[in-house]
Amino acid sequence: MVVDLNPYIIRFGEFGIRWYGFFMAMSMAIGFYYFRRNGLKKGFSEDLLYNVVLVAVGFGLLGARALFVLTNWGDYASQPAEIIRIDHGGLAWHGGLLGGLVAGWVYLRLTKNGGWGTALSLADLSIPGLSVGYIFVRIGNIFNQELLGRTGELLPFDRHPAQVYGSLIGVMLLLINRYLARKNPPPGYLFGAFIVYYSVLRGLIEETFREMPLAFIHYVNYQWGFGFTSLTQLFTPPLILLGYLIMRWSVARQRLKNV
Repeated sequence: MVVDLNPYIIRFGEFGIRWYGFFMAMSMAIGFYYFRRNGLKKGFSEDLLYNVVLVAVGFGLLGARALFVLTNWGDYASQPAEIIRIDHGGLAWHGGLLGGLVAGWVYLRLTKNGGWGTALSLADLSIPGLSVGYIFVRIGNIFNQELLGRTGELLPFDRHPAQVYGSLIGVMLLLINRYLARKNPPPGYLFGAFIVYYSVLRGLIEETFREMPLAFIHYVNYQWGFGFTSLTQLFTPPLILLGYLIMRWSVARQRLKNV
């Protein structure tokens, strides 16, 4: 938490450009640049890449906002006008990922632009954008004074900088993806690995030191400001399993093709 931090870059009465929206727009632009560049190298048409991004981003934002509002309905029931104000923050990562994936898959099926191989390859191409988005949006959270870390009596500072931890997780995800990509894995392997490492890093680091709604079984250490289990951490084991299964499936598909 930074006292008196202005969330606006520029403001016109009740409206303005927020740092949160700026960082989100930047992450989308950078993500699309690498998605398009690497997609063209793999032989995908430019029209397909543009259309998939448009569909995935649109429905990804819708899914992210919908899940956040549903899980925080008590904050929005009395002020429904805030539901559409995504510039104020409040996007659920898991909802965005699910919304974008489902929408992208449906688009490919309806337009007959390929099967699982195409979908898995495009999912792999999205990882740099997803990682950069995690880095930038967590910085935007600082300006919005949200996703605060836990306080601790023995800490040398007031509270854990949970947003910074989140940004560092994004950096680590980029480095891991770059390392694995050099091994030329089969389609879908990189995306499965991303889900695994993202779930592990967020579950063990960010969620542990961040103020979050706690599950029915939990523990909080008020001296050092860490705790578990949060509601988000309950999804960590099944997400790790999902990512692992995607990795195994991609390897199995490759072996069958080589037989």
